[in-house]
Amino acid sequence: MRFLARRLAVSVLLAVGVTLVTFVLTNMVPGDPATANLGQQALSNPAIVQQFREEHGLDKPLPVQYATYMGDLVRGDLGESQQSHRPVADDLREFVPATFELAGTALLVSLLVGVAFGVIAALRRDRLVDQFLRVTSLAGVSVPTFWLALLAFYLFFFKFGLAPGSGRLSPTMSPPPRTTGLYTVDAALAGQWDVFASAAGHLVLPALVLAAYTIGLLTRFTRSAVLEVLGQDYVRAARAKGLPGRTVLFRYTLRAALVPVITVAGLAFGSLLSGTVLVEAIYAWPGIGEYAYKSATTLDLPAVMGVGLVVGVIYVVVNLVVDMLYGVIDPRVRHT
Repeated sequence: MRFLARRLAVSVLLAVGVTLVTFVLTNMVPGDPATANLGQQALSNPAIVQQFREEHGLDKPLPVQYATYMGDLVRGDLGESQQSHRPVADDLREFVPATFELAGTALLVSLLVGVAFGVIAALRRDRLVDQFLRVTSLAGVSVPTFWLALLAFYLFFFKFGLAPGSGRLSPTMSPPPRTTGLYTVDAALAGQWDVFASAAGHLVLPALVLAAYTIGLLTRFTRSAVLEVLGQDYVRAARAKGLPGRTVLFRYTLRAALVPVITVAGLAFGSLLSGTVLVEAIYAWPGIGEYAYKSATTLDLPAVMGVGLVVGVIYVVVNLVVDMLYGVIDPRVRHT
């Protein structure tokens, strides 16, 4: 419990730090929100410009703005978007599930495929399979995500018609009744299997594109970690005792190799979230990447801070989960 309490306290401090960094960096962006949001006729009227600044609190000193922001944040108020004129929290509730569904699917695929490829490459070291997987993983981490997204869209949708086009559903279908905001989960809960098939089909191509980099990364890290553990004395002793290969692999090797793999997976989830910006733009996926892009180009500061806060908090939560998994895999961590 002390281990968990320490990690929770650190996570809360990190979350507060995220709000400060997000606020400062957002307000350091060059440009005037009034210029970006008001038309030319309104900008020529100083009274309208002053009214805009007063309505959004832009006429106050930055420390006062931050204190007001934190006070509102405690009440769950992230401000009002200057573009949609809706509460930022409502906008994020609409867009975050789409990104979470995409990034979560990409992470799941990455873990399954990347770890499996890494283990196979380590067990077949310097053989043809190992060489092939090493080249494939190198290509995965080297190819730019936006280029791969465009190529995959052209080949699998436009040229061969093997994958659905853009969006989360076919144009003829309506979204399932909202429960979680994840179309695949909501469609399954509602028993709308045709909608589920369409949502899953639209998810495959962008998720695989997004997962390519992480699969390559996990393959290389898993291979290195497994090779290092295979050279340990206790693994050789387990083999010398005649234990079955599966027992040595799953009980002794993989468990010890998981610590660095989990670290990389936690960091990779953050890169998956940031990578969704371009993938969402190419596949017209209505997630926070597209929302952040539109907000940044119009200097919609409350929306930009809301997106930054959500992404930062997700990072903090993922780090907390990784720390807890450390404690589960290696009990010595709980006593350090």
